[in-house]
Amino acid sequence: MPPLPDDRKFNSSGRRRSSSGRRPFSVSGRTPDRWDFSRSSGVSTASSVSALSSASGVSIARTKSSVSYRSWLVEFLKAILTCFGKPETRPPESRPLKSPSSTPSRSRHANSFSSTGKLSGRSIYSHTNSTSGSQFKSSIFTMEEIQKATKNFSPALKIGQGGFGTVYKGTLDDGKLVAVKRAKKTMHDSHVSVEFKSEIKIMGRVEHLNLVKFYGYLEDGDEKIIVVEYVPNGTLREHLDGFHGNYLDLGARIDIAIDVAHAVTYLHMYADHPIIHRDIKASNILLTETLRAKVADFGFARANESGVTIVSTQVKGTAGYLDPEYLKTYQLTEKSDVFSFGVLLVELISARRPIEPKRKLKDRITAKWAIEKFTQGSAFEVLDPNLLRTPATNLAVEKVLELAFQCLAPTRQGRPSMRKCAEILWDIRKDYRQLSTSYPLP
Repeated sequence: MPPLPDDRKFNSSGRRRSSSGRRPFSVSGRTPDRWDFSRSSGVSTASSVSALSSASGVSIARTKSSVSYRSWLVEFLKAILTCFGKPETRPPESRPLKSPSSTPSRSRHANSFSSTGKLSGRSIYSHTNSTSGSQFKSSIFTMEEIQKATKNFSPALKIGQGGFGTVYKGTLDDGKLVAVKRAKKTMHDSHVSVEFKSEIKIMGRVEHLNLVKFYGYLEDGDEKIIVVEYVPNGTLREHLDGFHGNYLDLGARIDIAIDVAHAVTYLHMYADHPIIHRDIKASNILLTETLRAKVADFGFARANESGVTIVSTQVKGTAGYLDPEYLKTYQLTEKSDVFSFGVLLVELISARRPIEPKRKLKDRITAKWAIEKFTQGSAFEVLDPNLLRTPATNLAVEKVLELAFQCLAPTRQGRPSMRKCAEILWDIRKDYRQLSTSYPLP
């Protein structure tokens, strides 16, 4: 049997084999405003949505007058809207809660457990670092090397600006192209220092095809610099906005969703300790020249080394992508990334940003607008108007939106795992390709 093209190799169970690639951050375009504050507002949570379950992911009643739909939609909108409310002080939880993920569970894909009780999974998602615990590998650059690589931080080599600082394109002595992320010197307070150390520690521990490679860092006085792989084709958000010429077709968007799902699955299940990214969004997804996706920016990431639910006194993330349950309870779990991924799926289908302030009030929150269209039987209206409507496209849009709405369930119990998301997306892509062959474009 010939090998699968484009490194998309899976074992007999349908899961990807070992791959390479490492941690990331946004290298082009301005990063949207991100939330980083202590003890945010509470949210009105609802019980998980029983209506959101079907073979492919979800099934929402299409009758607009349905009482169950109205009840769920009200709770969902309350949860979403609290992401944009004014934060209020609330005392943090004093004790962490037990996490179901801390219970060891066996799989047919591996026979060994990591120190957290999770399967190491190295036969599927390998990472070459032979490290464990708090150890990690990286290169420590000198300021002379950084200045030489970036031509003394030449404005002509500036490729991005974000909340953390400025990103420059650089060339190392061996000719390798890199992205150099330089922190704002005015931001060097205790919180930034902690985040910087946490970021380089996490980046040094992970390696995956769909994560930007980490090459090293520099910490010298008030200089804090991270050096990673240069990804030349900009961010997903730029492509959805049409900044790079042609718009992404639906097949490419599904491929990108699968790449992101695999990257986050690796972080949740196959890193030495589970890692929660906390900032999954279109501007943190970089695309290669062949439109392979690489997840970036680990500034808000947290590694769960204790095996219990993380109780955080600082809610961090980006408005529009934040998990409303995390905002209420301060309990950070892998399902917070799943919620953000659901927002991203709607963004991929519609090309709209999570918040569209220039639209009519009822259409400003994209997830709310998409749910209403879907439940009215008008899922096709959610599709990016720059894409052609075909039988294959209509079917794929409906199925992706079903998965997205399951990811957006108000409580984490109602959301699938990232691994399950990847499996569903693989089925969607298979059906889309088969139907596209049956009904080719004119």
